Amino acid sequence: MSLLRNLYDQDYSAWAAQTAELLRQGRFAELDVEHLVEELGDMAKTQRHELVSRLRILLAHLLKWQFQVRQLSERWAEFEGKSWRNTLIEQRLALRYLLEENPGLKGYLPAAVAKAYPQALELAARESELPTETFPAACPYSEPQILDPDFLPPTE
Repeated sequence: MSLLRNLYDQDYSAWAAQTAELLRQGRFAELDVEHLVEELGDMAKTQRHELVSRLRILLAHLLKWQFQVRQLSERWAEFEGKSWRNTLIEQRLALRYLLEENPGLKGYLPAAVAKAYPQALELAARESELPTETFPAACPYSEPQILDPDFLPPTE
């Protein structure tokens, strides 16, 4: 077992720094290829997981805005949905940054929305205590609407 392979198990940060240096120097034969491939695969998974996670929260809040805000505003005249708006702003800013920093994720966006929406629907139903059937079975928002910082769905 190579020294670099041992270093991976003992000190990940040192392994990463040494791997980067070997790559910069073009010393490919000395690389711990097995762990390097594993780490690169995990990086892609992590970015995709973050995309789905942020979409889940954003979509859940869009659904609650569309299907619950009127019900709440009738009960509480002072309800403005400020915390929901803040969550929409925060998630959209984070998504924009994620997509700018990782442009390859843009091609994964339709699949990420498809993965996130059923989870968002369940989250919205549980948090709002509205029946699942209240919400559309398929995502009612287009990708541009989802990412548009000014889009709010009409309240029902």
